[in-house]
Amino acid sequence: MASFRCRRDPCGFVCLILTYFSVFYADYVVIQYVLIPAYSGSVWCTLHGSIFNVILLLLLACHSKAVFSDPGMVPLPETAIDFSDLRSQSNRMNDRQGCEGWTVCSRCETYRPPRAHHCRVCQRCIRRMDHHCPWINNCVGELNQKYFIQFLFYTGMASLYSMALVVSAWVWRIRSEREGDGEKEGEETPSKHLIVAHYIILLVESILFGVFVLVIFYDQLVSIITDETPIEQMKNRLMKDRPNSGQLTHITHTRKPKIALLREVFGRGSVLCWLFPLHSSPPSAGGISYSAVPDYDV
Repeated sequence: MASFRCRRDPCGFVCLILTYFSVFYADYVVIQYVLIPAYSGSVWCTLHGSIFNVILLLLLACHSKAVFSDPGMVPLPETAIDFSDLRSQSNRMNDRQGCEGWTVCSRCETYRPPRAHHCRVCQRCIRRMDHHCPWINNCVGELNQKYFIQFLFYTGMASLYSMALVVSAWVWRIRSEREGDGEKEGEETPSKHLIVAHYIILLVESILFGVFVLVIFYDQLVSIITDETPIEQMKNRLMKDRPNSGQLTHITHTRKPKIALLREVFGRGSVLCWLFPLHSSPPSAGGISYSAVPDYDV
């Protein structure tokens, strides 16, 4: 499935390569040009190196889970739906759509449960689809949104940590040069420009990724606590903007406590467990389970 998505979305494949390259480059610069020169022979070198690499390991683990996990694909029926028969029973389908939210996807040729949408890249309907993210080359949906948010969280932590380490190492280097180290000055001069270049590149990378994931992380949390995906928000705005929307009803859901909405994504476990890419069974709303075909009298 992952190889199929790479063929369908070359941009997603490039983003995957860029993600892993950025992570390993940041680790290389932090270890080779930040920690070893500034904290060599100190316990801080081991401490900062261990913490930074643990963050990167969690980042990669969450990213891998988000990439390879099923986002919540709607199962396809064994036989395609007869759309001619469906048109003759449009009134009955409209009744079902109004009361239970079931719709029909003409591309998948199947029924899809409430809040499911079709992804043009994955070519499947995804339950509670948020968006298709090229950075994980996968959809963000009901079953992998937790891993995607964790990936954003650890990317932000790694960006902030690397910025702090680079700034501290830069300050240490300026201070050591002012104090004057005649013996090492001649040795360090040839590589000084290279070190500064790595510092600048890592700072720019950390700032760009940090701001980027911060915005998306905030948007994801707002989407969860308001119980509205971006697709549903867009549909509601379009309905509000239509002049003759008297008979149109907005997409609304039962109001739940914010902690309950968060537990639907991150699971019932302790809040500390939300930080780790562990499999958890989120509480289902009312015990509803989705099948390929709705329970529908024909």
